[in-house]
Amino acid sequence: MTTQAKVSAAITDLIVINNDRQEGYKTASKEAKESDLKELFNSFSVQSGGFSSELRQFVPAGEDQPKRDETKTTGKLFRAWMDVKAAVTGNDRKAILSSCEFGEDTAKKHYQDALQTTNEIPSEAFEIIRKQSEELKKAHDRIKALRDASK
Repeated sequence: MTTQAKVSAAITDLIVINNDRQEGYKTASKEAKESDLKELFNSFSVQSGGFSSELRQFVPAGEDQPKRDETKTTGKLFRAWMDVKAAVTGNDRKAILSSCEFGEDTAKKHYQDALQTTNEIPSEAFEIIRKQSEELKKAHDRIKALRDASK
């Protein structure tokens, strides 16, 4: 695999992960009963949409670029978001936040994997991925803190 192909594959993976995250939080926001969670989940959904858009500039248009709504329906992240929906339906705040934390852990891992190819990713793309990774860590920590504070 060429360097450009490896970089495109890594960035495409991040776009798809953000699409998963966006859809998961959109679902959680619609289903949540508590207004603080609705607002938080909506903001994280919007954040992921922005992340995907930012990353698209680094993947050449064509076959390699994922569709705007492409998700990993067979992956762990998708199952985590299904757990979110089940938890929200049961209106269990701690379960909802635990499922969201699992999704955030998965997204963080994909970002860490992408950042480990530092010598191959162009510096502009690397900086955006690094910045997004930091934002995901903050989101994770916020979800974890809310979960730990829940009964």
